[in-house]
Amino acid sequence: MWLYQDKVIEGMDDIPPNSVGFIYEVTHIPSGKKYIGKKALYHKKTKPPLKGYKRKRVEFVESDWKSYYGSHEEVKSLLKEVGSEIFKREIMEFSKSKKRLSYLETKYLFQREVLENQDKYFNSNILGKFYPRDTED
Repeated sequence: MWLYQDKVIEGMDDIPPNSVGFIYEVTHIPSGKKYIGKKALYHKKTKPPLKGYKRKRVEFVESDWKSYYGSHEEVKSLLKEVGSEIFKREIMEFSKSKKRLSYLETKYLFQREVLENQDKYFNSNILGKFYPRDTED
């Protein structure tokens, strides 16, 4: 179950129109540790061309956002070990473009100082460029 502004989001009807994705925060309730990430609502699926044509067909299909908990390995292993009941999932903000989605994720990660607070966050890097060791002099 996803929460957005204290409302339950169950399907695409509950999502603001023209949204391509959202920024989320998953909290491991027993430890209070959090993970911040982004999730696209749709994926591009390429199909072979129709008979007699050369151009591949492109179709957009809904992603697995309803059952998604994050890409971090520790979060995934906790999910397998004890299940989803010990996690709280919150949508922080929706975005109408992929580029803004990436910007917002980076913004939240830096604002919350996830690299400096490794005891509070699962996030271990930002953009694959910044790591906890980069915050030290």
